Amino acid sequence: MELRTIVVDDEPFSRQELVHLLKEHENINVAAEANSAEKALELILREEPDAVFLDIEMTGMSGVELAETLQKLKKPPSIIFATAYPDYAVKAFRLEAVDYLLKPFDEVQVAQTVNRLIQRFSLPEKNAGAVTGRLAVQSGDRILYLEPGSILYIYKEGRDTFIVTEKEKYPSKIALKELEGKLKGYSFFRVHKGYLVNMEKVEELVSWSPSVFQLKLTNSKDQIPVSRNYVKELREALEL
Repeated sequence: MELRTIVVDDEPFSRQELVHLLKEHENINVAAEANSAEKALELILREEPDAVFLDIEMTGMSGVELAETLQKLKKPPSIIFATAYPDYAVKAFRLEAVDYLLKPFDEVQVAQTVNRLIQRFSLPEKNAGAVTGRLAVQSGDRILYLEPGSILYIYKEGRDTFIVTEKEKYPSKIALKELEGKLKGYSFFRVHKGYLVNMEKVEELVSWSPSVFQLKLTNSKDQIPVSRNYVKELREALEL
């Protein structure tokens, strides 16, 4: 697999350094370079690269503004932000960047990013977001990386979403439906319009009446309501 990339940075030294490190990887083809976001946009529309390594603080259009523009394309390239400023990590997450490289670059850091990029293009489309095998969740001003297997269940309460593990409950700004999509390919099942449950953690399906069911989970005192609309599918999923 060869991935075509474009490197965008208005600082010549940083741009050349990153290009040099990327060329050490046979899977990466640096198709073009740009010293501004405006020039990069022209190149991206013409070259249609798989990925763009993008500086953030640039004269004129910023890297964030360019990334927002690229998201509107029918087939946007994967974005890797490359910057000296760690304060943009949350914005990078919101723009679904593959990674966030901090300057000065080093071989190990770039190699890890290249591996994530290759994994993303090697995975089926429906699970392309899970390149690290972990779920990236923005919680307040933090970005958390949770192992899907550590999650007991996810629920929404009003406009808020919460991710519950055996140790802690995390508030999240991501909608339940979006989290459900991110966790496709893992053992999660919608049991209620407001609940998504890790089926690996289900210990017991309790029937309180012919139409009222609850789930008991391993290592949890919480009981999860099951909508009668989901009971049949849930029984099949549990092989009952």
